[in-house]
Amino acid sequence: MSQNYKTPPDQIDMQRAERKIRSAGTLGFVLFGIAVGAAYWLLPALIVFPVELGERLAFAVRAGAVVLFCVLVAVGLVSTARRFSPEDIGGSAAGAPSEKLAIYVAFLQNTLEQAVLAVGFYVAYASLVAGAWLSLIPVSVAFFVVGRVLFLRGYRQGVEGRALGMVLTMTPAIVGYPTVFILMVLSWL
Repeated sequence: MSQNYKTPPDQIDMQRAERKIRSAGTLGFVLFGIAVGAAYWLLPALIVFPVELGERLAFAVRAGAVVLFCVLVAVGLVSTARRFSPEDIGGSAAGAPSEKLAIYVAFLQNTLEQAVLAVGFYVAYASLVAGAWLSLIPVSVAFFVVGRVLFLRGYRQGVEGRALGMVLTMTPAIVGYPTVFILMVLSWL
């Protein structure tokens, strides 16, 4: 039985949900590892990755703009849904959102949270590496965008529908921040 996002807590099969999250997590990490490896070897033939610090930071900021565009799309979804809904036109202070708007609001909130983590990672990472190592950033951006689409499309199916989208969105930051911390410590030695 598929569980949707409105399933009452006492009716959720937590073991099934945990299995789905773990399988999505495993798939996401495997796909990310493959994509990063392929990008490291293939992207330098297509993209000239910067070496100088200012150019690397500019590269990261431009990549961050793609992620922030996802936030803009999420804001647009909330705004449009609110504008065409008599229940929601009064704004968030007027009451709880309708069912359709609630999904877009949740998507916006989650996308904003993930965007902050992603852009921070891109900038920190770009300050520490150069050349082909920067291929991690475009892969991370692609995972963010695909992850957001899958997250929104699967939202109504509950955790089972959101899991892969969430994992694809978060995997670069989950892998990236420890990498940044290790590189920072190594740069201090």
